[in-house]
Amino acid sequence: QAPLVESGGGLVQPGGSLTLSCTASGILFSIHNMGWYRQAPGEERELVAHITYSGDANYAEAVKGRYTISRNNAKNTVYLQMSSLKPEDTAVYYCNSVSRVSGKPALTWGQGTQVTVSS
Repeated sequence: QAPLVESGGGLVQPGGSLTLSCTASGILFSIHNMGWYRQAPGEERELVAHITYSGDANYAEAVKGRYTISRNNAKNTVYLQMSSLKPEDTAVYYCNSVSRVSGKPALTWGQGTQVTVSS
């Protein structure tokens, strides 16, 4: 079973909203710092939102004020609420555990979920 399964992506018009979910399995989810990443065509994968095991969140400048990351440890799930979406938010979105030592992704990547912002 894949350790990370993302869902909730889709096609949305500019200015619209989406909420992504990522459910983890096979790990003690509550002790992991988690992150949402995205990868646009031809671009490097980038971290856009991060939440610590205790719930402290921070964001990339490009999404600050528009995205909200949250987690439900009882459900082993991390969420990404996205609003005021722009065409440049179009990407495949992934979640992963973020290593406290290296700051790098710590688990095998899931399949991601496609977000397309277009009119």
